[in-house]
Amino acid sequence: MTSSSLTFAPITDLNDAVLSDRLHHVIDRKTKPLGALGRLEALAHRIGLVLRSEQPRLVDPQMVVFAGDHGLTARGVSAYPSDVTWQMIENFLAGGAAVSVLCRQHGVAMTVVDCGVAHDFAPRPGLQIRKVAPGTADCSAQAAMTTEQCEAALRHGQELVRGLPGNALLLGEMGIGNTSSASLLMARLTGESLDLCTGRGTGLSDTALTHKRAVLNEVLLRHPDAQTPLEALAAFGGFEIAQMVGAVLQAAAENRVILVDGFITTSAVLVAARLQPLVLQRCVFSHQSDEAGHVILLGHLKAQALLQLGLRLGEGSGAALAWPLLESACAILRDMASFDAAGVSDSDTDAGQSQAQ
Repeated sequence: MTSSSLTFAPITDLNDAVLSDRLHHVIDRKTKPLGALGRLEALAHRIGLVLRSEQPRLVDPQMVVFAGDHGLTARGVSAYPSDVTWQMIENFLAGGAAVSVLCRQHGVAMTVVDCGVAHDFAPRPGLQIRKVAPGTADCSAQAAMTTEQCEAALRHGQELVRGLPGNALLLGEMGIGNTSSASLLMARLTGESLDLCTGRGTGLSDTALTHKRAVLNEVLLRHPDAQTPLEALAAFGGFEIAQMVGAVLQAAAENRVILVDGFITTSAVLVAARLQPLVLQRCVFSHQSDEAGHVILLGHLKAQALLQLGLRLGEGSGAALAWPLLESACAILRDMASFDAAGVSDSDTDAGQSQAQ
């Protein structure tokens, strides 16, 4: 896919040896044994690099749940009908979904985006209508979206982030059939076998999983020329995944911390990273999903998730659960006393010298 009208903001390299060394020094001088806070220390270091600060503060975090319908669901690849997409959006907006509850608990603002749902919603607070079309085409018969539709979705994602406050973006999604799109994108862009990339999604039986894999293999064979990230996105993706790609690219260009949820959001990050690899410097992966391909996909991105709770809900629920860890990492970096400030000896050697005096 090529286009003279589609542009992405430049993303800078966060590798800064001076700041990195300062952050390591600040973390190592806290009143604790070296490395005693484990991966929380690495998380604090990463956030410090993204926000360019030894005293980082996360402000106005934004959970965005990107939603869209998929034409491929007509082939029976999901345990649920497409109507569940719009019904769950109503549940999000009413505050009854898991991600709604968790965002409320942790003080995270939540926006639901109609990227391409086969339903017309009444305007209301917390909902943005950025519909490209009422669902993608059936990608077993044709490309899921045209080049123009894919570009429009990417632009919508960029524009959405430009209009959001804060310095942290939490990714969520909703779309019956979107584990199929994620599996197809993963298989094409990583070269992994489709069977390894494809799981039970919303809870398919063994027989239904076999059917899903057969349909997805048919789809892959139908689109042999969709090899670049944007070609694959147009052939296999959903409007919600494409808008997430645009949002990730824009958030990275603005040096926001990007908190990734599960398998589908990670597939969007995969596409974004294939376009601009430096986005990964801004990404924190909240949890390892129970969806079969997620752990393999994380490996391709050289990423380690913060949590492993057996989740496979989507919505952004894992990102919302992991959010307090990011706040804790920043608080440790900002507020925990150093050995010098607390008057605490920082090694057995120091303690022995003090006693000898």
